Amino acid sequence: MTVQPLAFMAACLVATATASAQEQRPESTSGAAGAAVATPVSRFVAADAFRIGPEDLLDVQVWKNSDLSRIVPVRPDGMISLPLVNDIQAAGLTPTDLRQQLTERLSEYVQSPEVSVIVREVHSVKVSVVGSVKMPGHYELKSPATVLDLIARAQGLNEFASKDKIVVLRQNGATTTRMPFNYRKVADGSEQENFFVRAGDIIVVP
Repeated sequence: MTVQPLAFMAACLVATATASAQEQRPESTSGAAGAAVATPVSRFVAADAFRIGPEDLLDVQVWKNSDLSRIVPVRPDGMISLPLVNDIQAAGLTPTDLRQQLTERLSEYVQSPEVSVIVREVHSVKVSVVGSVKMPGHYELKSPATVLDLIARAQGLNEFASKDKIVVLRQNGATTTRMPFNYRKVADGSEQENFFVRAGDIIVVP
């Protein structure tokens, strides 16, 4: 199956009540805040496709209620803290999901609250590049990127790299999916696909 592009870029994705509801074959092996002005990048993905993650910065607005409206960071445990609501899970939810949950919680204290959730900054989308590259490390992504893009960000392969044995590891619950990536074939423009990475992927260059 073809890897779909990263479902993330939502620096100004507004979750409203009327928001539009809009992977190389893998080898699977089972195994164990400041209020910065956001640049709209919603052209990358629909609002309901993006899932909030730790370190993302959210702007929660309750119409005509400035006391309940604020910009909040998503904590490492995936929670955010807001007046009246206290702690609520945000990581793993779409902005629309979070808006709905906040509306339900606030309805206990405010009559017919109208809530919007804006993702101001995305910091949760990270990919690791390890092994025989010049600058291994964790890379934070702000737009869709392919395996080749990440290798380029790591300053390319070093002289010891096995170009035809690169593997992308992707965790899906308790299952790790191994996706071979042949750098030689991509460079030659042959059948190897230069597929898109996802948050949490690990590119291993032996």
